[in-house]
Amino acid sequence: MNLRRFTEEFLRFDTTDCQEAAAQSWFRERLDEFGFEVVEWTADADRLAEHPSFPDDPDELVVADRPSVAGVLEFGDPDAGPTLVLNGHSDVVPAGDDLWESDPFEPTWDGDELTARGAVDMKSNVSACVFAAVDVRDAVENGELNLDGRIVVESVVGEEEGGIGAAAAALDNPYPFDRDAAIVAEPTDLTVVTATEGTVMKRLRITGRSAHAATRWVGESVLPHFERIRHAFEDLEAERGERVQHPLYEEFPVPWPICIGRVQAGSWSSTIPASLTAEIRIGVAPGETVDEVEREYEQRLAEVVADSEWLSEHPPSFERFTIQFESAEIDADEPVVTALQAAMTDAGFDDTDVHGATYGADARHYVEAGIPTVVFGPGTIEQAHFPNETIHWPDVETARETIAAAAQQYLAEN
Repeated sequence: MNLRRFTEEFLRFDTTDCQEAAAQSWFRERLDEFGFEVVEWTADADRLAEHPSFPDDPDELVVADRPSVAGVLEFGDPDAGPTLVLNGHSDVVPAGDDLWESDPFEPTWDGDELTARGAVDMKSNVSACVFAAVDVRDAVENGELNLDGRIVVESVVGEEEGGIGAAAAALDNPYPFDRDAAIVAEPTDLTVVTATEGTVMKRLRITGRSAHAATRWVGESVLPHFERIRHAFEDLEAERGERVQHPLYEEFPVPWPICIGRVQAGSWSSTIPASLTAEIRIGVAPGETVDEVEREYEQRLAEVVADSEWLSEHPPSFERFTIQFESAEIDADEPVVTALQAAMTDAGFDDTDVHGATYGADARHYVEAGIPTVVFGPGTIEQAHFPNETIHWPDVETARETIAAAAQQYLAEN
């Protein structure tokens, strides 16, 4: 089975909504066929509930029948060399079939362009990692390389929910050996990412007073109050963009963005809207904590409330919900970074500088566990989570070759 066919078969699995089990079983079988030693683990909801990224109530975490799967290849004296993890996730976000021009779970080709849900985020990338590891193994077996150490390829679950599988692996090592470094193959457009942004997720609830539309002056609409809060938050976003500086984020027009992604208000077209719920994603810079940024937005909300007689008497709630993402960053001179840059230089890449990303990734769990982790993979984040998600296939092949070369370099020099 070649990389293209492997990727096509992987993409055909609908792994939305906690349904990774069938894909992971298929992935485990393929690893076994390729000669990997297979390792499997399932997250413990009680352990995750102790982690600050996840809800405190274990019942809110879906972990049953969601195995994460890894394949291990050992070289020479494996304990005499380092262990490098190549990580990716099998879960994908919902497709919204009515927005697609093709079946999102039937890979579609247009020349070198591959379209499917997960083509970018990130089954093509996981597939590239599998074949990169096999390429290293084949080179060793053919006598082209003499290496000590291990390569581990992971397909984890629940990354879109905050990193269910990766967090479990970071909290409780599923392997009988230590891990020295990792490459997370998220779509970086084949650039080196050493810093990922964090997020705090907040739910805002505002209460007004209902009234008939014909006498709306006797009611209190929540909409003007929401608009004042929204403008205040956007002003704070702009202020933070000027005040919170990081050299890897100067290229972004909005380095620490907020997104009011969902708003629900009112109950009837002829009734003054007396309630509003908004769900908000707030960016956290590398070096900041979720708690610090949360306090800034809570303070800005308090200032809006203090300026309003109605809100002062009917204060809105502003609570965390779902998963929180801490930011993560590693030094540019970490051996896994320099090995990747050396492989890119040998391959003729124009850009081998380190960059930051305004999204979060499973890298943060490994960094928190003391495992230096760099993010590098094919595809652009602009295609992730979008209808007609498409990746340029030659970039997948390039990623395979580059990751294999980086792994060889890392194992040979550390």
